[in-house]
Amino acid sequence: MADTIAHRGPDEATTHIEPGLGFGFRRLAIIDLVTGSQPTPNEDESIWVMLNGEIYHYREIRDRLLEKGHVFRTTGDTEVLLHLYEDHGASLVDHLRGMFAFAIWDRPRRRLLLARDHLGQKPLYWAERGGRFYFASEIKAILAVEPAFRVVNPRALDDYLTLRVIPDPRSMFEGVHKLPPAHVLESDPQGTRTRRYWSLAYEPKLELNEEEALEALDAQLRDSVRLHLVSDVPVGAFLSGGIDSGIVTALTRSFEAGPFKTFSIGVPYGDYDEAPAARAVSQRYHTEHFEGTLGGDVVKDLPRFVYYLDEPSDPLSACLFHLAALTRREVKVALGGDGGDELFGGYDRYYGTLYARHYARLPGPLRRQVIRRVLDWAPDGFWYKSLSHQLRWLDELATVDGARRYARSLSYFYFTPRRWEDLYTAEFQRRVADFDAETAIMAWHDDGAVKESLDRMLLADTMVRLPNHSVMILDRMTMAHGLEARSPFLDHRLAEFSARLPVRYKVRGRKRRYLEMRLAERYIPPEVRGRPKQGFSSALPYLMANQFRALFQRFLRESHLVEAGYLRAPAIASMLDEHLSGRTDHGNRLWLLLNAEVWHRVHIEQVPAALLGGECREALEVGGA
Repeated sequence: MADTIAHRGPDEATTHIEPGLGFGFRRLAIIDLVTGSQPTPNEDESIWVMLNGEIYHYREIRDRLLEKGHVFRTTGDTEVLLHLYEDHGASLVDHLRGMFAFAIWDRPRRRLLLARDHLGQKPLYWAERGGRFYFASEIKAILAVEPAFRVVNPRALDDYLTLRVIPDPRSMFEGVHKLPPAHVLESDPQGTRTRRYWSLAYEPKLELNEEEALEALDAQLRDSVRLHLVSDVPVGAFLSGGIDSGIVTALTRSFEAGPFKTFSIGVPYGDYDEAPAARAVSQRYHTEHFEGTLGGDVVKDLPRFVYYLDEPSDPLSACLFHLAALTRREVKVALGGDGGDELFGGYDRYYGTLYARHYARLPGPLRRQVIRRVLDWAPDGFWYKSLSHQLRWLDELATVDGARRYARSLSYFYFTPRRWEDLYTAEFQRRVADFDAETAIMAWHDDGAVKESLDRMLLADTMVRLPNHSVMILDRMTMAHGLEARSPFLDHRLAEFSARLPVRYKVRGRKRRYLEMRLAERYIPPEVRGRPKQGFSSALPYLMANQFRALFQRFLRESHLVEAGYLRAPAIASMLDEHLSGRTDHGNRLWLLLNAEVWHRVHIEQVPAALLGGECREALEVGGA
């Protein structure tokens, strides 16, 4: 199992085995380079621990534990967990600030304790079969010793095709579960149980005027960045050209006066290339900047991305995979800006759904018999922010309301129920008949403790999309290269602060991230602040349009998911013909199908990723891409 995820920890391989237990660990040495080997025991070796991630304030905790008489054999953060557990049991998680997934074996109690950090920055999977309990940082480690789990989870496949996200606790494999963020799991002779240990509270609101809120945000972010710089090896930073990573770099320079390295990947597609903006931030803060360029041939690596992810991929994977490769040549740790959009309101849909609410007030016959006919006649814009797409999005959202409207705002570009009726076989439809993928979003959106509509959307994104999509991809694509990515915006104390800010400090009209943009005025050059938000990977489907077309033809014309009884060939052929002829933009939907297809071949059929990569290259050559 440990060898399967050697890429996550190339520095050391260790095991601890005793009757009834096996711990295997691959180490990426960041803190306590000399004495920090894992698994780590307590003084009498009755309790053992493994930690993936970092406890950022471990020195403060260690000092308190020393005062109480605890004896340490190491100088790092992992052993802190052991002594916290001795004092507090499973409640040790209430004392932690960091990104972590850890396992503690308590031999006297025959108890295994697993825990995952507040916002799900580090992954943790588990499964039970035949009287055995398995857990790992990546699913492939479990599959290495129990191949019976190589079975498609039909609900997860429906999740992915509907939302592009597989919400916890499901995974793509039947019987393999994600431990959700902010959860602990205990397994002992009495059974296995999980519980949530932390929730994000949006009430009561902080009573701060705008200037007070701005100063508080600056202080909170500065404190988070300070903690995230704890390391015994050099730390660098990703610079995407956006506001979040720019602020992180700026604040880092207030703590790091010496040489500091930053990294970016350019996507050469007109004004959508963010490399020049990243360069401007680097020049302002005098960083040693490293820049790469993503070419259109990146899709040949699609099977590799899918292998490392254990799930279907996303264009973001390509950007992060190559950014991580560039970064790892210089440093082992990099700070990034992930989480800012979900905490402070960075997406268009946060005000777009308000527009949909107003549009829905138009008389139904007018919308159905006049406006919709005009939209059906209007040409399809092959860009997800084109006017025709935005108008169709509004029209679709007007057919539903409340939590369903927000969930539909996310699923619109993929396979809403109206679209998958033709795609899913009768058997697949039967297997998911009592399942509604959009409820994962709706359940969080309808949290009764959250009053404001905007906060409901932010909570749903923070609890579902953030840990199960962007943060998951960040972890896999960086750890594929043995690189640790840290996100100061995902400090749970900062998240608590942002949640309780009045909504007027997050979104005002069409102004997104209002207070954060005020903060950016202190740190980010005007030419960077004034750029429209693009998204790290938003240009890839257009830069690589010809390559995508070649792969669609190669892998979807003879789909293995069709052969396996999940999807219907005529529906796929119809979408392909409409898209390739330029009549209808199905790019996002075909991308989902392509990735699900590659995932099935890599992880269910066990076709080597290198072999499929050869097929990708061949398809690109034949297609002239």
